[in-house]
Parts: sequence; structure tokens; C-alpha cells
Amino acid sequence: MRPSLESLRVLEMCVAAGSFAAAADRLYLSPAAVSLRIRTLETELGQALFMRVGRRVVPTPAATALASRVRGALNDIADALDTFQAATPALRVTAPPTFVSRWLAPRLSGYAALGRPSIELDVSSDVREPNTFDVAIRTGRGGWAGLVEHPLMPVDVTPMVAPELLGTSTLSTPEDLAHFELLPHPDWEHWFSEAKSRPPRDLRFVGVDYQIFELSAHAALEGRGVALLSPALFRPFLAEGRLVAPFSTVLSGPEWYFALMREGDSRPAPRDFCSWLGDQAHNAA
Repeated sequence: MRPSLESLRVLEMCVAAGSFAAAADRLYLSPAAVSLRIRTLETELGQALFMRVGRRVVPTPAATALASRVRGALNDIADALDTFQAATPALRVTAPPTFVSRWLAPRLSGYAALGRPSIELDVSSDVREPNTFDVAIRTGRGGWAGLVEHPLMPVDVTPMVAPELLGTSTLSTPEDLAHFELLPHPDWEHWFSEAKSRPPRDLRFVGVDYQIFELSAHAALEGRGVALLSPALFRPFLAEGRLVAPFSTVLSGPEWYFALMREGDSRPAPRDFCSWLGDQAHNAA
């Protein structure tokens, strides 16, 4: 019976670390799990691998020789994977600036840690030709011709304001927003409708139209007005108390964030990345 590669890796680590306890620590296993794995391996190989010398457990000469060969084989596997991944072209991903900085970028290290292909990131909200990307992240309601759509999460917005601007005032009802300047956003009217309220006639808007949500968020942080921002993207600002969201009403949809692939693209890397994005969005919900 051939033992598993995982069992041989445990043996190699026990020999290299000098004890079962040290090996367990390096492998993120319990000492009991390491001991059980070694006993099972001894049964599969039909001979003892360690012997007790005083209070210590030391490997037999045969176990030491086997562990050395296993280490060489593991190094060869690691080298083969490095060579393979170096030859794998980077996955071309295009996504809007705020989505990248506030949602995608903090998660990409977790994707890279799984040994996936490297990412070549194009930060842009502009429409790209399908032959220039492998995966595009865009907002909309669907219906992109020639592209396969993977819904990620709805675009959500709610009013946010800096505590310094709010001061001792309170925002108890949507109508109270008339006491503050608002940062321009195309969904203000939709948000009031979601809040079962009509926009007050005397609403005041800041004269600067910030083109991306990141700029609106920083304007809100500086106390320039009340911004309509995404809780999904700017939750850290709320958690840190740098902004507050005085209303429970969140406008969710009808637009969504979508991961888009070209129709007919059967390569596993783009599909795997879209699946990973979907898992991240589900876990963050």
C-alpha cells in the first residue's frame, strides 16, 4: 500500500523539526494528529520510523533517509509549480476605481495565496473592448451582448455624513437633510422614494459634481456635505466612526456589480476568478 503524500510530508517535517510537537506547530496540526499520522504511516510501511532514546523520540536511519528523499521530491514539486505559474499569462481584469480600492484590492492577496494566476489590473470605469480583458467588473442591469454575466452584489447607497458636520444636529427624518448641503449623486431621488419620502423642495446641493464615489467619500470626510455612499464599499469608514449613516434605509439595486466574461471563453482561469468573486461577495453580505 502506497502512503499518501500528506503522510510523507508529516514524516519529513517531524525529522526536520526534531520532534512531533515542533512539527505539529509548523504544520498547524495538533501533536495528537501528528502522532496518529506517524503511527498510520508505520503500519502502511510495515516498520517503525521512530525510536525512543531516553525522553526523546528520534527517527531511525531508514526514516531519516526516506525523509531526505521526500524533501527533495517536495522541492521538485515546488520548482515545477513555480515554473508552471511563471509561464501562465496574467489574468487581465478591469474594474471601476472605487470598487478596486474599497472592495477588490483588500481581497486580492487572499486570491494570490491560493496559487492562482497573477492579476493584471486595469482600473477604469470606461467600456473596454472584449478582446482587451479576461474579466470585467462593471455595474448595470445586465444585458451585455457577447458577454457572460456573473451577478456579484447589488449596488447599495445610503446617506453618510461626517460627525463633525453633523455636530449637535440630528437627522431623524429624510426631510432633515434639507438642513445640510448634499453631494451630487444620480440616485438621491430614488433613495427618498425608498425611504417613503418626497425630496424637500429646499434641498441644497454642493456645486462640485464628484465623478467617482471615492472623491465623494473624501469630500464627505472633509465635511463638505452629506454623501450618498455604498455601505458595502465604505463600511470601514462607518466602523471607524469617520462617517455615520443616520438612516436605516439603504437603496439596494436595481443596478448590480457584475463579473463579465467573453462568450465562448472556456478557459478555467477566468471562470475560477468569477467564482471566487462570487464567493467573496456572498461572504461579505
